[in-house]
Amino acid sequence: MNQKEIKELIEFLVEKDIAECELERGDVKVRVKRGQPQAEIPAAHYVAVPPVPAAAPAAAPAAAPASAAGQAAAPAGAAEEEAGLHIIRSPIVGTFYESPSPGAPPFVKPGDKVGIGQVLCIIEAMKLMNEIESDYAGELAKTFVSNGQPVEYGQPLFAVRGA
Repeated sequence: MNQKEIKELIEFLVEKDIAECELERGDVKVRVKRGQPQAEIPAAHYVAVPPVPAAAPAAAPAAAPASAAGQAAAPAGAAEEEAGLHIIRSPIVGTFYESPSPGAPPFVKPGDKVGIGQVLCIIEAMKLMNEIESDYAGELAKTFVSNGQPVEYGQPLFAVRGA
């Protein structure tokens, strides 16, 4: 059973709202159990804002700390987005690999032209190798992570300059 088949099985279980399933093929046994969905609220939405005094003249000084807090909470890669670069972010938590195997050349390097659907890297999660594809066409401007580095969900991986 390969990764694609497991992914299709999980999608089928979600679609049919099945909470638990066990599948056995030869010597391979897979058990999938879904928990209750939990509402996730990204931490970036929590911004500490100092209390605003009731007096009207204090409104101007209170704006400065709020903008500083907004800048501190801005995700990595925001400057690149402002510079006209498209940021490709990690869809999962795992370990970043720039090439298909040790010693092989990287999938892409800065300066390469990339197309939509082109494999950019692999992220290993729970012993599964997940190919991360480009969702944007252009020239690879920057790689934010190095080979073997752990990555988080939503972390910037690449910056692509539009074609």
